[in-house]
Amino acid sequence: MAEIRKNSKKFAHIGTVIDKILQQHRPLNDQSLIQVWKVWEGAVGFPIAANARPVAFKGDLLLVHVSSSTWLHQLRFLEKEMIAKVNAALGGDQVRSMKLKVGEF
Repeated sequence: MAEIRKNSKKFAHIGTVIDKILQQHRPLNDQSLIQVWKVWEGAVGFPIAANARPVAFKGDLLLVHVSSSTWLHQLRFLEKEMIAKVNAALGGDQVRSMKLKVGEF
């Protein structure tokens, strides 16, 4: 019991905790998609990343929330390019489609 208390005083970065949980509960083929959150800004660039964030994925569909309807309209034109850049950053073809939606930021 004393060891549990000792360990509870240590803080861990939330990303580390989430990675461990997802690795335990996601199929191996989905594990590479977890990296989307890590590579997003580098793949799409700061202006887009400041106004659009990946929030979930189902299979090869990536759900992205955007900050406004204006950004939603603009990003629809860039959707194929963003998919290609994210896949290049992930090193494969994990994301095949993207659903853009105005959502909580």
